[in-house]
Amino acid sequence: MAKTLLIVESPTKSKTFQKYLGPTFKVLASKGHVMDLPKSKLGIDLENEFEPQYVTIKGKGSLLKELKAEAKKVDRILLATDPDREGEAIAWHLKRYLEETQPNVQRILLNEITKDAIKAAVDAPGEVDTHKVEAQQARRVLDRLVGYQISPVLWKVFYYGLSAGRVQSVALRIIVERERERRAFNPVEYWTLDANFLTSRGGELESKLTQWEGKKAEIQNEAGMNAVLEGIKGKDYLVDKVERKERKRSPDAPHITSTLQREASSRLSYNARRTMVIAQQLYEGLDVGEEGSVGLITYMRTDSFRIADTAREEHREFVLSTYGKEYMPSKDRFFKSKKSAQDAHEAIRPTSILRTPESIKKYLNKDQLAVYTLIWQRFTAAFMTEARFEATGVDIRVGEAIFRATGNRLVFDGFRRARPLGDSEKLLPEIHESEALELKKLDSKQHFTEPPPRYSEATLIKELEDKGIGRPSTYATIVSTIQSRDYLELDTGRRFFPTELGESVWKFLEKGFPQLFEVGFTANMEEQLDKVEEGNEPWIGVVKHLYDPMRESIDDVELKIDELREELRETTEIACEKCGEPMVKTWGRNGRFLACSKWPDCKFSRPIEDPKPAGDQKCSTCGSGMVIRTGRYGRFAACENYPDCKGTSPLEIGVPCPKEDCKGQIVEKRSKAGRNFYGCNQYPDCDYANWNKPVPEPCPDCEGLVVEKASKAKGNFRQCTICKLEIPF
Repeated sequence: MAKTLLIVESPTKSKTFQKYLGPTFKVLASKGHVMDLPKSKLGIDLENEFEPQYVTIKGKGSLLKELKAEAKKVDRILLATDPDREGEAIAWHLKRYLEETQPNVQRILLNEITKDAIKAAVDAPGEVDTHKVEAQQARRVLDRLVGYQISPVLWKVFYYGLSAGRVQSVALRIIVERERERRAFNPVEYWTLDANFLTSRGGELESKLTQWEGKKAEIQNEAGMNAVLEGIKGKDYLVDKVERKERKRSPDAPHITSTLQREASSRLSYNARRTMVIAQQLYEGLDVGEEGSVGLITYMRTDSFRIADTAREEHREFVLSTYGKEYMPSKDRFFKSKKSAQDAHEAIRPTSILRTPESIKKYLNKDQLAVYTLIWQRFTAAFMTEARFEATGVDIRVGEAIFRATGNRLVFDGFRRARPLGDSEKLLPEIHESEALELKKLDSKQHFTEPPPRYSEATLIKELEDKGIGRPSTYATIVSTIQSRDYLELDTGRRFFPTELGESVWKFLEKGFPQLFEVGFTANMEEQLDKVEEGNEPWIGVVKHLYDPMRESIDDVELKIDELREELRETTEIACEKCGEPMVKTWGRNGRFLACSKWPDCKFSRPIEDPKPAGDQKCSTCGSGMVIRTGRYGRFAACENYPDCKGTSPLEIGVPCPKEDCKGQIVEKRSKAGRNFYGCNQYPDCDYANWNKPVPEPCPDCEGLVVEKASKAKGNFRQCTICKLEIPF
């Protein structure tokens, strides 16, 4: 009979623990949080020092009863939830619930889920860290106060359902302000001059103009470029100087949360949430053959570059035996964590460097192998010797102009042996000082300076980290939350830009709550939460520090709500069809629309753009044509005779259902999560559905259904759902 009940967060993790601990332990999973603030109300007692009113999460009641029943059968309970603030909060709720049944409840912490780590943690249990719990509670209360008290103010100006997150709104601000910078940017003209030369031995040398008349070459217009071209015309081309220097490149630090998310985004095109889900699987444990289920990486939510001494020693032995002593520096390399780092966990590393990606490849799926490879390669490379290059620079003098050619040759690969970076050498032909060259080609080009780039997910996470906004456990949530709202969209390069709604919401928050969503204020709040975790600041004081000015701002905004709403309206030259007064662009539940400026005396309104015909679709009520309109659930077909006829139906896209014996049409639909998909209008009799938009033209090879698709590598393309033929647009 089991003497110890051990509770983890996930069922996957419970299997790993049970295997290592044996029959004297009963291992169960909480499946995440079991208690939280209620969804239907604020759930915070504002009159009693912000006391949170926790309730059992819907669906977790039977699980808690099962845990309590098991608690009666054992001598002690160990809580092995994740070693972060959220995990500590889960452990605290479980302890409060179970200690009446079994008072011997203790906490164990693991940075890695391996046999030795689990047994060591079980042999040295501790107590729930109340300071960490309070830090998490303060964050939860702060986010609830902002969300539940500011969002209703947004509803009065825009429409019901919008939300204003404490940290997400700051991320929105960063993106909107970058878009403003781009609009205000004035491009500046400049010119470059490239020259290709031939050496006396037939080698080719590519070079750029770097100096003109003794100064850095800064050619600002065509006249300036013409002066340069005229100045070098007919002159000799002589090698003025050849420099060769050895340069070293040091490896990057092992991964922390933010760098893993950024590298997975740039190299694998994975978003932050996807990366963290995969990393969680690697951390919790996977079956790798004879070893069985084992955790492959250390905890993945960390901002520290610290590495355990045992891992360093295993790394040293592996590198010496695998690559040789020339790949291991004489002194250990250390990486300094940021000043704001909590340093609660090690950097993300393999639990054993001996599990190379190649050795466990057959046990992992494609995503797991890709993320594990990023982690293994970066950790292994981090403490190896530098790569050494021979860098060559050649200056070619042509009258008053200096052209420069550069090349590099890898002398010693060093850390790149474990982490190939894919950049190629650029070798220069044999060349000597004072050598005469032959001009093969001159290429002058006009350019204009570019505005600052939009943020990708990777660069947004870096910006949040650099500004101290959020912590490792929150980056993925911040990014996924702002993506799920209608405040942002992605351009063709998968970079964020604000929608009209997003810009308007930020304009309102900027006017109404300038301090609350100020970047420095939010970063300072993160520092205060860290102090709560360290036991140096009471959590109630931190909440009060935000709540008092927020409540004052809300009261002030309520008094001038009409004024703020008016600032968001845009007067047009379009005349009202009923009274002739100017129409204004304003906001409603379905987005922006035109309303009479004399509202409420005149209640005429209309869409901003004239609705487009919905193809050959006919109204089932009156038989008239239909037009495309947009509602809160996406596009739909509406009778062109509205408001006399209010017939509506899903929007057909002109493609018949591909299912055999079905005579339905494919229509646009929207899932509960707000994502568009395409399904048969004969549902539920026909269950055909596809996330990708079908097109009317069949496959030229097999006559199968063709759908629109897109990828970062291929861009937009079409593909047959039967034979998988790819068809360019």
